[in-house]
Amino acid sequence: MNTIKMSEEIDQHRRRFLGTGAMAIAAAQFGIFGSAEAQSSKPNPADVPAIKPGTNTSFPSLKQIDAGLLNVGYAEAGPADGPPVILLHGWPYDIHSFVDVAPLLASAGYRVIVPFLRGYGTTRFLSSETFRNGQQSVVALDIIALMDALKIQKAIIAGFDWGARTANIIAALWPERCKAMVSVSGYLIGSPEANKAPLPPRAELAWWYQFYFATDRGQLGYGKFTHDFNKLIWQTASPKWNFDDATFDRSAASFNNPDHVAIVIHNYRWRLDLAQGEPKYDEYEQKLFAGPVITVPTIVLEGDANGAPHANDDTGYRKKFAGKYAFRIITGGIGHNLPQEAPQAFAKAVIEVDGF
Repeated sequence: MNTIKMSEEIDQHRRRFLGTGAMAIAAAQFGIFGSAEAQSSKPNPADVPAIKPGTNTSFPSLKQIDAGLLNVGYAEAGPADGPPVILLHGWPYDIHSFVDVAPLLASAGYRVIVPFLRGYGTTRFLSSETFRNGQQSVVALDIIALMDALKIQKAIIAGFDWGARTANIIAALWPERCKAMVSVSGYLIGSPEANKAPLPPRAELAWWYQFYFATDRGQLGYGKFTHDFNKLIWQTASPKWNFDDATFDRSAASFNNPDHVAIVIHNYRWRLDLAQGEPKYDEYEQKLFAGPVITVPTIVLEGDANGAPHANDDTGYRKKFAGKYAFRIITGGIGHNLPQEAPQAFAKAVIEVDGF
């Protein structure tokens, strides 16, 4: 995408903004979370107002900053001196998964950063020579670089899917940078070697797209039918979420990123040891392959109607969390894209874990 097109995309976000900034400003001015004097203490999760999913359709503006190997596109909300919260999306989603969460946290006094991951939206590689790498440690290093660029030493990190895995990795390898964590679906750090073990047939069926991506046909097919492919994933991963075309299309614009297909294909092939990572990241991956215990305070969320591969409870990974911990099932037909489907519950979890 050229600079003019990128600027147009950013302008479109601004033009579509109807509610997010207004809600955050109104919340701060009219006391959704109490008086200014009350803001000196931590916000109360119980004070997070109810919000209908889809109330907001865009962020007031997008920013760009050079960070590590990337020029990162991100949304920002809330006071610049507020406690930082970084919200991380997954595949095939984008920053709009947090379009209703961000104003709730901003109105509670948090500085909210919502970046496009590599291969999404307005995030671009600084060099055409950089390998389009999707392995797990690299995505986490992108976020560390973003924190450095934004001069954020420590943040609450919250996410789902790729974003939850990235939060897990930062909490495990750089706990000094992660104040607390909200992770949808628990402990997601993995290894290609462990992924070689076959699963029961029904479990393998849930990973059909991973096997499709392992083929040349799959790579070509994903590139040709990206929009329809990802809409199918939305439908199967959140079978009870009746999202409309406009909601999907706002996120689907992010898949037009010129590196999107390459990053996605490499990510899933690398997981099955069908594509090589880069040796310079081996040190990090070896630590991750060992399944490190996470010590930072953590809340794990799970939707009661998650159609994506996931554990039904936290029995299998509970021992991976050694700090203060809570597990919550979010009810009401909530699927894989939990922050967009249940924004109030997600925002409450962020505020609650901040108090752990």
